[in-house]
Amino acid sequence: MNVAASAVRAEGFEAPGPSIFDLPPVFSIGAVGVTKPMLQLFLAALLVFGFFYAAARQRSMVPGKLQYAGESAYGFVRNNLGRDIIGSHDFLRFMPYLAALFFFVLINNLFATIPFIQFPTFSRAGMAYALAGLSWVVYNAVGIRKHGLFGYLKLQTVPSGVSKVMWPLLIPLEFFSNLVVRPVTLALRLFANMFAGHILLVLFSTGGLYLLQNEGIIGAIAGPLAWVMAIAVGFLEVLVQVLQAYVFALLNAMYISGALADEH
Repeated sequence: MNVAASAVRAEGFEAPGPSIFDLPPVFSIGAVGVTKPMLQLFLAALLVFGFFYAAARQRSMVPGKLQYAGESAYGFVRNNLGRDIIGSHDFLRFMPYLAALFFFVLINNLFATIPFIQFPTFSRAGMAYALAGLSWVVYNAVGIRKHGLFGYLKLQTVPSGVSKVMWPLLIPLEFFSNLVVRPVTLALRLFANMFAGHILLVLFSTGGLYLLQNEGIIGAIAGPLAWVMAIAVGFLEVLVQVLQAYVFALLNAMYISGALADEH
């Protein structure tokens, strides 16, 4: 029976599933296997640091092309995510974190469409949740530092202007919404978009090849159409990759702003 099932799978198209994300280790350090996504995290950190270091190393009043590119990239995050969201009084001290976060997520997302890499780092849920966990630590630490532990908990769980009669109902909801659910939804949004996009690209690419090789005249027509769809999805994915990096950094800025606020 197992032989028959294998024969059926060999004759039909086997759609890609979560198993395509289970990459074997590239090499091992002791008992720890170093996988491709782990190397991509390291490479993205090097690229972000290297770009801004090179752009800032020889600063001048009349910037060259590299300095201009670095200033423009930093200015985009500074103006749109820092000053506009956190406010002009507090945003500067969070700019190193927000700028590094945005470009780190952006590069890891774009790895999905770069030839010879073609794998979205944050399609691995553990990596997305680890980054969201770091964000959780940052914005809660900011709030506790400004308001104190109990003052911060009160601001995050007790809505202003609400009757005390409603507190038993609202306080647990606010606690879970602001302090528990946020990192989960933050990571899930990034992970799900990268996961789904990669699945679609593999599906149209491999499905088109299968149709060309196995379905005769119909496959000769449908196969190229599937590849056209793969190209279209690829361009859409670039947009999604940039957008998800922006949304991730934007939500971090909003959470920091909320932690600094005096009223909830």
